[in-house]
Amino acid sequence: MKTLNRLLARNRSWAQQQKHRDAEFFLNLVPAQQPQALWIGCSDSRVPAEVLTNAHPGELFVHRNIANMVLEEDESLMSVLQYALEHLKIDTVILCGHYGCGGINAALELQETDSSPYSDPLTRRLQKLYQSLNSWMATFQPEKKIATTDKEKLTEYHLMAQAINLINAWPVKAAKKAGREVAIYGCVYELHSGYLKRLV
Repeated sequence: MKTLNRLLARNRSWAQQQKHRDAEFFLNLVPAQQPQALWIGCSDSRVPAEVLTNAHPGELFVHRNIANMVLEEDESLMSVLQYALEHLKIDTVILCGHYGCGGINAALELQETDSSPYSDPLTRRLQKLYQSLNSWMATFQPEKKIATTDKEKLTEYHLMAQAINLINAWPVKAAKKAGREVAIYGCVYELHSGYLKRLV
């Protein structure tokens, strides 16, 4: 209850500050949303899209999941992507990962333990993450092993693999088939500096 009360108090303070700056701020958000970009990021609490980009309400359409994975069987992500492209007519998609990703670390640790395969949703996701990294290494860095690869480099490989999945996702292909231009970017967030670095 203490946590919720603290968050509610912060919300009221924020809302009052916004109204003080602009009395019409919230009323202007009511009619419709017109976000400039779709942000697909990690659920990590240290990587909130609107905060680190200094975006205002209404600027970003956001989907977050563990380790910013793009999987066609993830109906939540695919529905967000489809809605963003078809209904909101968004033409910019930003995929954002971050160094020090707990999902990547957990996927690597999972392979060192004797866990039963596909036992729960988190394990299934982490196994897919590991398989994706393994495939990337086998294709692009066959002389290296995951266990000996720098974690920051693995984060970048993971982002590039997910960017390829995003480019090949059916909502993106459908938008392009309909003659829409869709720009896809991949960024990595540096926890130690607060900066975004563009990779894709």
